[in-house]
Amino acid sequence: MIVIIDYGAGNILSVQKALNYIGCENKVTSDAAEILAADGAILPGVGSFGDAMDHLNAGGLVDAVKKFTDSGKPFLGICLGLQVLFERSQESDGVCGLSILNGEVRRFPKDMGLKIPHIGWNSIEYDEKCPIFKALPHNPYFYFVHSYYLNADDPDVVAATADYGIKFHAAVWKGNIFATQFHPEKSGSMGLQILRNFVDLTK
Repeated sequence: MIVIIDYGAGNILSVQKALNYIGCENKVTSDAAEILAADGAILPGVGSFGDAMDHLNAGGLVDAVKKFTDSGKPFLGICLGLQVLFERSQESDGVCGLSILNGEVRRFPKDMGLKIPHIGWNSIEYDEKCPIFKALPHNPYFYFVHSYYLNADDPDVVAATADYGIKFHAAVWKGNIFATQFHPEKSGSMGLQILRNFVDLTK
């Protein structure tokens, strides 16, 4: 069973629809006990960094997420679910993230000459050793929607990069923790393959 963590600020329906499509047993929950009992967990997210952390704190889910990532069981953060794994974001000054990984989320520079937010399809370069990218072609395209990008402190946790005016960290991997800035659930066959790979890790 894979749980989709419901903290009141996530793109839950599209993630659940994608898991249903690939035949994965799943459950949407905000219950800490159910989260910790699951074989795998997905933390989706849309909206602002500060709002997400407010919801996680208000729902008593900060401790549950940290305990789950410490458990060794597969964990996947998506979009804002990647960003809140880190310490801070320029989007929400003074708000502390989960600090499970070290780094900062930064705003795309306004002088890039490109539209912000970054919305649409973008290719990535990925670490072939990362198991969620198994069986993908080189430089696959994924769907992004974001105004802020990750700058991880430790290059060893960076599993993929993308280029949108600047090169940024598009996915991370540390042990059982995986996270993507792009939306696998909105990225067609490439995204479904990532979700299948993640589900396989829970078996």
